Parts: sequence; C-alpha cells; structure tokens
Amino acid sequence: MVYTKIIGTGSYLPEKILTNADLEKIVETSDEWITERTGIKERHILDSSQVLSDMTEAAAKRAIEAAGINKDEIDLIIVATISSEFITPSAACILQQKLGIKSCPAFDISAACTGFIYGLNIADLYIKSRTAKCILLVASEALSKLTDWTDRSTCVLFGDGAGAVVLKADNHPGLRSTYICAESHHELLYAKSCLYVDNSKYIEMKGNELFKLAVMKLSESVQKVLDQNKISSNEVDWLVPHQANLRIITAMSKKLNMPMERVILTIQEHGNTSAASVPLALDVGIRDGRIKRGDTVLMEAFGAGLTWGAALIDY
Repeated sequence: MVYTKIIGTGSYLPEKILTNADLEKIVETSDEWITERTGIKERHILDSSQVLSDMTEAAAKRAIEAAGINKDEIDLIIVATISSEFITPSAACILQQKLGIKSCPAFDISAACTGFIYGLNIADLYIKSRTAKCILLVASEALSKLTDWTDRSTCVLFGDGAGAVVLKADNHPGLRSTYICAESHHELLYAKSCLYVDNSKYIEMKGNELFKLAVMKLSESVQKVLDQNKISSNEVDWLVPHQANLRIITAMSKKLNMPMERVILTIQEHGNTSAASVPLALDVGIRDGRIKRGDTVLMEAFGAGLTWGAALIDY
C-alpha cells in the first residue's frame, strides 16, 4: 500500500516585526488589551519591496532542502493562499517559475485559514491514486495587504508568513487521515475583491460569533480524525493548531485533555497568518527538536467560508 509521508518542512517570516507597542501608536489599543484577548505580542509584516511569492519561494526552498531531494523530482505544486499578488496566473505557477521546475501541474486552493489542511487532503488523494509521487505544498499569506490598519478590532490579529512541506509516496505510514468540511457563513469573516473598487477590500470579521463556532467545529474536526484512526487524544504526542487566538487554542487543549506543554504555540510571535499558521508552527516544532520522527501529530484549523478541518500524521 502507498502512503503519504512528510519528508521535509520549511518556513519564512518577513524581517519586519510589528509589536503591540507599535500598534499603540497607530490605533487606540494597548499591549495588555491585545495580549489578554488574543495572546499575540508581535507579528511579521512584508516591507514595501516584498510580495507574497517572495515568501512562498523562500519557504519552498527550505522545505526542498530539508527533504534532501532534487527540485525536479516534484511532480505537483499546490499553494494555499487568499492573498496572492496576482489574480491570474496562480501563485503556484509563479512559484513553479521561480523554482525553475518545468512541466508539472500547479494550482492554488482557497480555503482561508484551513488552506493547509485542505492541501494535505488533496495531496494525499493524488499520492494514493498514484497520480503524483512527490508534491510541494506551500501555504503563504500576505494578510497585511488585506488589513485595515485603522480598525483596532482586526489590525492587531494578522501577520504575514509562509510554511511549506514536501510530501512523498512511501511504503510506511505517514499521513494517517484528514477531515475537511465547510458551511456557508461568509458574513462572519470576509474580504471583498479589489475588482469591486467601490467596496473595501479589507478583512471584515464578527469575532464573538466566530469564537463560538470555531471551538465547536474544531472539536468536531479533531474527533473525526481520532475516530477514523481509533485512537484517543492521549495517544497524540503534539497538537499543532491554527494560530488564531490563544483562548481558542487553550479551549481545544482542555477539550482534548492535552496539556499546553504538548501544544506547539507560535501565536505570540507570528499572530494569525491564516493558511500559513499550521505549517509555520509545524516547521518550528520540527526544527527546534520537539517534534521527532515517529511522533504522532494532530493538526487542526478553522477559517472563513466557513471552513474547518484536521489531519493526523505519524511524522
């Protein structure tokens, strides 16, 4: 039987850091207010000379290097994003060009913060159907371009970054299973297309309503993948959650009866990087040595759409 294995991870964060103290100078807020409600202390922001594809390329190269493969082995490129600098061509095609990879399929997926989990689901299907053998999956977001920096309720939340994985067909178990779902509640979290110039392109959000739905749907997601694999949360070594709000992450930790010491947290330094947050946190946990080969890792995310999902891997 063929399995999907993560053989390399990579990530990239812009050098520019925007702290809570910096935001105090922009809008009426405070470090205490932001930290108490979100857990965020700082976030990375693209400078004026950078675009999304710069981050995507950097994260992809680091994942390819970690995987120890030749880039020409890659036979499918998937990019999860809602913030590419182009409407067309896809961010995946731009990445393909920057990496110098020829003649393989490349496409984007749009599932907001759940984009990476959706990407894992799609990549797993390609590998198990033997349609692809080596897949580059990148989640990259430049949310600073969609942020209204005069809106204190949203501008404190978001940051920029990219995370990437190389997935390869293997004879040994890796990606155990995924669960993805969606339900239309677009009015709770959205950003209108800049094509409609008479409307704001900035992210609009109803946070209180989202919070309640997030905890419920994330609980559903993780229970689905645990049930699929007939295991309990006690058999999971690490939880790598979407880094949207520390209170949501803490609530999930309690529901799963997993101590926070077994949760990979990056929200303090990264903020909410949408689709990029899970692979960014995964790469951090792997590179600092906490997540080791053979560990069982549970990943989950929830985002606009509304979309939600989870994935269980044996790393």
